[in-house]
Amino acid sequence: MMTINLIQLYFEAIPVQSRCDEEQQSLLLRLKETFIFNSSRSSKLIYWNSSTDCCSWAGVRCTDGLVTRLDISGESISGPIHQSFAKLQSLSVLILDDNDISAPVPGFFANFSSLTSLSLRGCNLYGTFPEEIFQMTTLQEVDLSDNPRLQGSLPEFLNNGSLQYLHLSSSKFSGFLPKSIGNLKMLSGLHLSGCNFTGSIPNSVANLTQLNFLELSLNSFNSPIDSIHWENLVNLEFLALDSNLIHGSIPLSPFSLPVLKDLILSQNQFSGQLPEFANISSNLLWNIDLSGNHLEGPIPTSIFNLRRLLWLQLSSNHFSGFPFNGPQQPKNLFFFDLSNNNLLDDYNGSSPTSSSFLQIYNLVLSSNKLRAFPDFLRNQSRLTYLDLSENQIQGEIPNWIWKLNSLLALNLSYNSLTTLQGPLHNLTSNLLALDLRSNNLQGKIPLFLSSATYLDYSRNNFSSTIPADIGNFLPSTAFFSLSSNNLHGIIPPSICNVSGLVLDLSNNSLSGMIPECLTRLSVLNLRRNNLTGPIPDKFNEFCGLQTLDLSRNQIQGQFPRSLVNCTQLEVVNLGNNQITDTFPCLLKNISTLCVLVLRSNKFYGRIGCPEANGTWPMLQIIDLAYNNLSGEIAGTSLTTWKAMMVDKDGSPVHFEFSYHQVRRRRPISDYYGDAVTITSKGLEMDLVKIRNFFTLIDFSCNEFNGSIPEEMGEFKSLHVLNLSCNAFTGEIPSSFGNMRVLESLDLSKNNLSGQIPPQLANLTFLSFLNLSNNQLVGRIPTSTQFSTFPKASFAGNKGLWGPPLTADDKPGLPVPPPASNESRRSSRHEINWDLISVEIGFAFGFGVAIGSLAFYKRWRNWYYKATLNIIFKMFPQLHQRLGNQGRHVHINQRRRR
Repeated sequence: MMTINLIQLYFEAIPVQSRCDEEQQSLLLRLKETFIFNSSRSSKLIYWNSSTDCCSWAGVRCTDGLVTRLDISGESISGPIHQSFAKLQSLSVLILDDNDISAPVPGFFANFSSLTSLSLRGCNLYGTFPEEIFQMTTLQEVDLSDNPRLQGSLPEFLNNGSLQYLHLSSSKFSGFLPKSIGNLKMLSGLHLSGCNFTGSIPNSVANLTQLNFLELSLNSFNSPIDSIHWENLVNLEFLALDSNLIHGSIPLSPFSLPVLKDLILSQNQFSGQLPEFANISSNLLWNIDLSGNHLEGPIPTSIFNLRRLLWLQLSSNHFSGFPFNGPQQPKNLFFFDLSNNNLLDDYNGSSPTSSSFLQIYNLVLSSNKLRAFPDFLRNQSRLTYLDLSENQIQGEIPNWIWKLNSLLALNLSYNSLTTLQGPLHNLTSNLLALDLRSNNLQGKIPLFLSSATYLDYSRNNFSSTIPADIGNFLPSTAFFSLSSNNLHGIIPPSICNVSGLVLDLSNNSLSGMIPECLTRLSVLNLRRNNLTGPIPDKFNEFCGLQTLDLSRNQIQGQFPRSLVNCTQLEVVNLGNNQITDTFPCLLKNISTLCVLVLRSNKFYGRIGCPEANGTWPMLQIIDLAYNNLSGEIAGTSLTTWKAMMVDKDGSPVHFEFSYHQVRRRRPISDYYGDAVTITSKGLEMDLVKIRNFFTLIDFSCNEFNGSIPEEMGEFKSLHVLNLSCNAFTGEIPSSFGNMRVLESLDLSKNNLSGQIPPQLANLTFLSFLNLSNNQLVGRIPTSTQFSTFPKASFAGNKGLWGPPLTADDKPGLPVPPPASNESRRSSRHEINWDLISVEIGFAFGFGVAIGSLAFYKRWRNWYYKATLNIIFKMFPQLHQRLGNQGRHVHINQRRRR
């Protein structure tokens, strides 16, 4: 009997779904019919049918037969929210996250008298959000985040509002944060990051005593915050005000909040000094980010008394003085970034109390005008990652730095170092990543880091030959660069002992033939050397090559037929050699190809490939200039180059084809930049980092004839088009007026006839135009853009008239003498395109002995994970080797020798 009673009690305790009201079931089925969704991706709607009770359907919950909860998130629904939703008056929870609604939010939601939770995250909403929904007395949670087209503003909130959670991040909500926000006494989470709010943060936020998370980053708040009584927010765990325009001093009260863990105030205009803190040793702060402000003076030593502090970022301020002086509690700091300050401007490298320093795991001291290696580093037994780049350190690299047993990543780039302290023959190190680029290092190549995955010795003055046994020192190496040194001699075959290697030996004086075994690499860059002989035709069916750059050598012979096996190829650059062959149609099925440069060789024949329906949809740069290619260009052979076109709505086609990231074994682009030499606007340029927005076609100085294909006008994402020095006839296609981002157009030295299409006058980005030495006639189109071009752009067309050639109806200028090859190539530019500022660093720690780490046990797993994330973010090439998973811009101009 007791057993029966227990069973009865058990089943009574289980909540039972009530039977669905017939009208509600019919309503939901009608709603389903209005939805446009992908049934193959559906996990809820696909199972809704009349044969089962709607209260048992996935995503549906009922009370007394009425639908009270509806969750159809992630169902790939497209189209607006149907009016039928208005009949679901009993809804208390509605979740439509991660669908493509692409419509405004209907106002009828404000009529749902029982609605407590509304979540429309990531629905591609637009229009203005109805304010009255915010003022519903029952509403507790609203999530409208990740809708970058959704606009709106916050209303005046009623006293004692019920709202507990408001998430509007990554939307276009704007205006002021109302003072009445303080009426939401139950609010625990306020997320407004990435919106367009402005003005001041009202003092009334101090009334939100239940607040756990306050995130106002990436807005335009622009007033001081030191008048806010932050001390009232005793439940606040996360405070992020970064990337605003907040000025004034940083208040001390947030540092003393009892449960605050994250304090992020970076990228503002805070100024003044940070005073010493009092009574903060017992709080929970573990992450402080004050970077990117105008703070000055010494760093308060009391900040190191925060016993749980793990992450401290003070970079890009005006702090001064040596930060490690003064009494401190024993401390283990996981990440400490002091870069871009004047902290160590007058520091001579030594410190008498270095043994008492706190222990740091990851330390960034870049851009601090350091002139010597800080002596306190000798005692950093737990140091995993060290960045001393972009300082003024001269002389030799001391031996003691290699003896830091925990050190896994070291960045000494962009200093004035000249030598490594010897002897090196018995030296060992645990380093995985070493960056010595852009120094003045001389002599022989240092080889003692057998465990290293990343080695960058580029842009130094190493002047030896490459050691014959170099391959024995690179068993684990994924990236190795000796680019831009003074190396000579042959490439030793032992370097082939490493497969999958990114090898960059460019810009040296290496000679001899290319070793056959180098066909097993991921990236092979040998450009600008003195290599001779043919390209080895030894690429096997397992080829993983992604970049092949052999340009500017003296290579002869044919295009290697076995390269067809390299199905992951993205960049092929064989320019400026002596290769004799027909156009390489054998690559036509390699869909990943983005860059093909064959300029200044001896290629001949036609360029059309038979049965090439899928040829190179990701192609963005093709340079065939200065060859012997001939015949007509078939327009149909160009229509597969989709990356140069636009989609139906008129916006440029966007492929997921950022270099080396489509079906790749490693995201190589994060640390390796393919370079290519192009001709644009009449100048020869080096694109040091090819960007995925840049597109170019250069067929100049060949023997092409016939009409210019009308299909070229479909290249609406094209930036540079050069068809000069050929034998094209007929008229300039009027479709060229569709190439609205075109910057450089050169059709000179052909036999083109007819008038200049007036559509060209609409190319507002066109900054270089050369139509000279043709047979064009008629008046030159008039437009603001055309008025900027000189006479030389139109010279040599006797039938042309009008400005800038003539002021009235007179024939054009005489044909100028042809430009020599020397003058044609006399100007040279080097461009490193970088539109994104990326923090460049190194990788550190993944499984070293950490038993001696003075970490709390509960942090140990976190330490492993966090260290790996930092390493692999900064050095993605380590990911493949370790089982887990950059760029300054410069524009230089120099004369070509």
